[in-house]
Amino acid sequence: MMKLDRKEILQALETITLAGEGQNMVESGAVRNVLTFGDEVVVELVMQTPAMHIRKRAEADIVKTIHEKVSADAKVKVNVKVEAPEKPEIKGKGIPGISNIIAVSSGKGGVGKSTVTANLAVTLAKMGFRVGVLDADIYGPSMPIMFDVERERPISIMVDGKSKMKPITSYGVEILSIGFFTSPEQAVIWRGPMASKALNQMIFDADWGELDFMLIDLPPGTGDIHLSIMQSLPITGAVVVSTPQAVALADAKKGVAMFQQESINVPVLGIIENMAYFTPDELPDNKYYIFGKEGAKNLAEDLDVPFLGEIPLVQSIREAGDYGRPAALQTATPLEASFEELARNVVQETVNRNENLPATEAIKITTMAGCSAVKKK
Repeated sequence: MMKLDRKEILQALETITLAGEGQNMVESGAVRNVLTFGDEVVVELVMQTPAMHIRKRAEADIVKTIHEKVSADAKVKVNVKVEAPEKPEIKGKGIPGISNIIAVSSGKGGVGKSTVTANLAVTLAKMGFRVGVLDADIYGPSMPIMFDVERERPISIMVDGKSKMKPITSYGVEILSIGFFTSPEQAVIWRGPMASKALNQMIFDADWGELDFMLIDLPPGTGDIHLSIMQSLPITGAVVVSTPQAVALADAKKGVAMFQQESINVPVLGIIENMAYFTPDELPDNKYYIFGKEGAKNLAEDLDVPFLGEIPLVQSIREAGDYGRPAALQTATPLEASFEELARNVVQETVNRNENLPATEAIKITTMAGCSAVKKK
């Protein structure tokens, strides 16, 4: 009876290289073991790729090589075990000195997300918190206009021997926006990687100092910039802005789902209902629910996330934003009260989140799973 030589088989296997690996399968450690029983040989192979065609190819190569170089009569069995390597994690660095990073998001455009961000920022600053705003809406940066600093340009300062951007300060809020680096008339026509690189510079190459809250004004929707931000930074929590109408709510739902997705897992601090009702100046006690009533409040209940507050649709909000003096700075007005309640709720939910949940890590998107709702229920 024929007896196969294990050493000979290993020499034969040294002539095979697995797809995508430079070394042969013995050198690389892919061949975990070779067992021989008379004319039978069992090759135990450990592969790092689960791709079926690569496995089949490796099996076929092993059988063919043993038959050609060792014995044509050998009965060859290949046991393949897939051990995916530890994926290189995209580890987000926290920014030293920044306690809480809050992403302000919306499923769709036009719901007043930037207006809410600006007014929330100045309200938090009025309450005594140290606040910064990162305008991550690369293609439609609004913060320079809303804070009346459209023509300002950040200066470069030296911090610990490194050149850093100094954010622009307005109404006690530190601000960085791509709008500071382009002329107001110029459109930003960039592909995703360029936009992400610019954002990373504004995050990590800036001297933000000590902040209690950094608010990130995200672009509308769920896309490339969102993933870049969440890969770069450990976000404490997200708030989602919506109007009460059905179309906006459908998109707000997707916005909440994005943060809650298993591969992203950013706590949702709550939903804000903007343009909740219209109140004309001359009839301050009248409320007209032109976009529907309490839609975002009901959505928050359905999704079991906190409802953070409602902001009315008042002409002075729009005017204040256009003039670069956020409406929440107006004293003794219903608007000031609305934003104060909103800010208190955001602070409370942040405290609750920090007490009850571990610190968020920046997400590690290593597969397409981070890009769509792959995990079907």
